[in-house]
Amino acid sequence: MPSNAIITLTDPRSTAAEAYRTLRTNIEFSSVDEPLRTLLVTSSAPSDDKSAIVANLAVALADGERRIILVDADLRRPAQHTLFELSNERGFTSLFKDDSALNAPPLQPVPNTTLQVLTSGPLPPIPSQLLASKKISDVLARLSEMAEMVIFDAPPIITVNDASLLASKVDGVLLAVRAGGTKREHVKAAKDRLEKVNARLIGAVLTNAHTDLALQYS
Repeated sequence: MPSNAIITLTDPRSTAAEAYRTLRTNIEFSSVDEPLRTLLVTSSAPSDDKSAIVANLAVALADGERRIILVDADLRRPAQHTLFELSNERGFTSLFKDDSALNAPPLQPVPNTTLQVLTSGPLPPIPSQLLASKKISDVLARLSEMAEMVIFDAPPIITVNDASLLASKVDGVLLAVRAGGTKREHVKAAKDRLEKVNARLIGAVLTNAHTDLALQYS
């Protein structure tokens, strides 16, 4: 059974689950002219509930017949394998060092959805070197061929360079912000960092707010 943090699976009729579906709709309408095939979710600080947001959003996006791939690209503190209770023996990092894994990525399906999860895999000693390698283009292209949307769970953008490296290569970026927890200057710093790498920031998602404002898109 997936973690209770994945409310879109454990309680799909809840107000919180409906908020994620509203977020999905807002994202879809935001990209009518420029369709999103790859979406990265990051935060300004480690305490922004980022990974749970990504998991719930991925389930909401896969609510139907759309093929969605969720990639755990947080190679510092991966969480998706724990949230979904999946094996992490092979995953995202395997695609960089094993051509057979690149040809047939070790995706793990989530029952009763069209979502497949690519966990982080074994953690590299220096994640930024992996994400800055020439192989990243092949990895992104292969995953995009296999789904209508690929959503990446990336580490906080102002603490390490990993998210910036990926943000410059995807179609859009969503910033996770925790009400009452994320500092205003950290949000500004995150936005500035994204602008420096010419990333397309499509909006922010607000957590830890009043129930009917649990997720806001802007």
